[in-house]
Amino acid sequence: MEVAVVLVVQEDPEVVEADLAAGRVACPGCGGRLARWGFGSERQLRSLSGVRRLRPRRAICSTCGTTHILEPAWTVPRLRDTAEVVGAAWQAKVAGAGHRQIAADLDRPASTVRRWLRRLAVRAEALRAVATGWLHQLDPTAGPLDPTGSPLADALEAIGRATAAASRRLGPRASWSTAVALTGGLVASAPPRRAGVKGGRQAIP
Repeated sequence: MEVAVVLVVQEDPEVVEADLAAGRVACPGCGGRLARWGFGSERQLRSLSGVRRLRPRRAICSTCGTTHILEPAWTVPRLRDTAEVVGAAWQAKVAGAGHRQIAADLDRPASTVRRWLRRLAVRAEALRAVATGWLHQLDPTAGPLDPTGSPLADALEAIGRATAAASRRLGPRASWSTAVALTGGLVASAPPRRAGVKGGRQAIP
């Protein structure tokens, strides 16, 4: 059974539809043009303020035939919680809270929060590196980030500065959605995106 590739895209579905129709969405595998291919199953995602429903667009590459699930950047691929929820847990961990306290504050199972934090810890260095790359692409004048001795704190600082740079250069945008776009999914298993600005148009969804 074929497994669709998850691709993080623009939050606005109308923009995504227009980009697909115009052939502006590229296959991350071969660079071919993605075309509409129906929709995935609807699911409910938990945000900080309630439940959001999502029925993600599916697309297929006109060159290699790979199918894709297009996930808006406010989601975290394969998780039932939105990016802002995972981000809140990360910030609380860096501030010194334990996973049980974080889970209680967010009204989530302790095992779920512990799993997020473990994934973040494993990916911390990769997240820091890719966010730092984006920071210097978006703001060439940005100085170096001083290490704190905590990989999670260093990665969070890099992402915070990169998302702030994105807002300064590209206009206001939700910070955790930008973080998902920059990193290719935050705690998802997909590899982080590589930094790049082409022709003055940023590739951030």
